[in-house]
Amino acid sequence: MKRIALLLLCTAMILGGGCAVVGRKQQENAYALYFQEANLTAADSGDALRSESILLGAQGADTQALAEKLMSALLEGPADETLKSPIPLGTQLLSVTVDRGRAVVDLTFPYAALSDVALTLADYAITLTLTQLPEILSVQITVRGQELAYRDKQVLTAQDVLLSPKGDVVSTVTATLYFLNEYGSLSAENRVLELYEGDTQVGAVARALESGPEEKNHTDALPGGFRVRSVWLEENTCYVNLSSALLETLSPEANLSAAMQALWRSLCSLDAVEEVRFLVDGEFARTYGTVNIANPYSK
Repeated sequence: MKRIALLLLCTAMILGGGCAVVGRKQQENAYALYFQEANLTAADSGDALRSESILLGAQGADTQALAEKLMSALLEGPADETLKSPIPLGTQLLSVTVDRGRAVVDLTFPYAALSDVALTLADYAITLTLTQLPEILSVQITVRGQELAYRDKQVLTAQDVLLSPKGDVVSTVTATLYFLNEYGSLSAENRVLELYEGDTQVGAVARALESGPEEKNHTDALPGGFRVRSVWLEENTCYVNLSSALLETLSPEANLSAAMQALWRSLCSLDAVEEVRFLVDGEFARTYGTVNIANPYSK
């Protein structure tokens, strides 16, 4: 059974960007349900969530049917007595809809009683359980059709969960990062980026761009307040997930074209990346602001 460690204080930042989707089927009709450790003080390395395997008689079922089965099983709770459900007792499933890679899970009112760390644990348990299905890239959780306004993020991906807390540097990667020079053009900085346990190369590049340049004649290519929601690598394609809500907070003068260019050129400086695809709220989109992102950005 796979353990998942959560860096709960950083849920609004890039969390574990680029980690592989967890909980893939171990055998035909075998799936993982994610629950909370009953005794967090006894959990290895402070891990909060752990998976329990379940066999579903779901041969030939489509993604939505599988998602419904997984949610029903998750709400029934764990068989392992060392686990407990982070979802409040009495919560019922109203619906699960899957459309263009996103699963929308609608639950009854007991779920609305959650907040802070408890809400994060429950959200992640649902997200990790559903995103093991290859067709589900992101999860949105509502209560009787309404979003919880106090939640930091309304659309979650498996990449938002760290596989382990940050500790010692485990490796480094060389990358070329792009920032703006004094003429307003993109200019390169060669960097050696540190990778912690649970980090990925693409996540480190995105984080370094957000941290800004080191050379004095360079300025940020990403507008003030700009953040990448999540980033991950599948084969040689890097997926960069952006937030539509972020557009409302950016300055009207924000140069999103330069930001997109800096992101894809920096990510493509990695040997493992051949192209970059941009997503908005976990879905493919034609534009982000005024920038056309419909097509892949190739190396």
